[in-house]
Amino acid sequence: METQESILLQKVTRKLIPFMFVLYIVAYLDRVNVTFAQLQMKKALDFTDTVYGIGSGIFFVGYFLFEVPSNLILERVGARRWIARIMVTWGIMAVGMLFIKSATAFYAMRFLLGLAEAGFFPGMILYLTYWYTAKERARMIASFMIAIPFANIIGSPISGKLLSLEGFGLAGWQWLFLLEGIPAILLGIVVLFYLPNNPQSAKWLSKDEADLIQSRIDAERSHKEEHSHGSLKAAISHPRVWQLCLIYFTLNVGAYGINMWLPQIIKSFGKLSDVQTGFLTAIPYVAGAIGLLCNGYHSDRTQERRLHVAFGALVGAIGLFISGQLKSPVGQLCAITVAQAGFNAMLAPFWTLPVAFLVSTAAAGGIAFINSVGNLGGFVGPFLIGKLKEQTHSFAIPLTVLSVFLFVGFLLTYALKKDVPTGAETEEG
Repeated sequence: METQESILLQKVTRKLIPFMFVLYIVAYLDRVNVTFAQLQMKKALDFTDTVYGIGSGIFFVGYFLFEVPSNLILERVGARRWIARIMVTWGIMAVGMLFIKSATAFYAMRFLLGLAEAGFFPGMILYLTYWYTAKERARMIASFMIAIPFANIIGSPISGKLLSLEGFGLAGWQWLFLLEGIPAILLGIVVLFYLPNNPQSAKWLSKDEADLIQSRIDAERSHKEEHSHGSLKAAISHPRVWQLCLIYFTLNVGAYGINMWLPQIIKSFGKLSDVQTGFLTAIPYVAGAIGLLCNGYHSDRTQERRLHVAFGALVGAIGLFISGQLKSPVGQLCAITVAQAGFNAMLAPFWTLPVAFLVSTAAAGGIAFINSVGNLGGFVGPFLIGKLKEQTHSFAIPLTVLSVFLFVGFLLTYALKKDVPTGAETEEG
């Protein structure tokens, strides 16, 4: 028989998670749609592989610079206004990508897009801590973060099709940036009217319901505060935070290295149209969605986090290594599909680790700090592939190099102390 608490959590989930899922699809699509635009843009603007690798990755430099301040501002002014601001700003930057004419402009706009979007993802992770306790969090993070593979499953065929548009003086790659940037602006306005800051400001909750949710969060927080770190300075100086930064860095080197180049890797298989490339690009992300959901739900059921993250890193490393050794396009695509399942399987259990021992300001700043430092891997991965491909004229060595980063991530995760809080526990001492 369902308890009042479980029924209430189902109500909260129905109201929040589908909406957050849609927001993240739009966010992620605007971040990576340059992967399809470059199928035309590189030739139209005479960009080398290195220029594209730097431009796609420099997004994460802007992201790094403003992530922690952004999350601290969200904690102060509330999620509703700050998430709306982030979305409208990044939507404007995403549309502005259609005006680039040179490598310098490409670098500048990608940097500004990262600056504008900074704080969105860690803000969403922080926002979930206002509603759910640690034991439910991996499942909720998985339900929200499945937007990553879905953005690619849906966005890859659409982006491939948009490249065929032409008119009003705009090429296909410019139409892609325009039509995929506008939804962020519109949804940012919707956020102002739909997203409550916390349980107390949710109009669809009664006072008793809001109090019940808040009491669960307060009880967990007060218990954690006896054992954990509540200041930003303590969080950033904590060795465990730096361990998590390094693990997330290796994940992003591999994940973004592949994601930013996947359409071009698939295009290299043979004479494929942009639309065909789009549909084939979606295949690995289906496996990614399955890996993310299954590993997240199993992690919550067992209340184990460390090995679930390590398992995903190992699968990702093996998939990338094999893809770098194969010559068969079908074999390469299958190996990359396995790697995508591994990347995505890491995500939900990974993001339960910092919020298990950080609270209050430390949680806001610590989550953002781990995400910002770790996302610098999103610069390194695409840059490495571009540079190495330009030198070797092949994706074999770049894919093998990325696999090494994922294997290092596996070793770092496995080396985490077994007493790292997993959600069911708190840190001792």
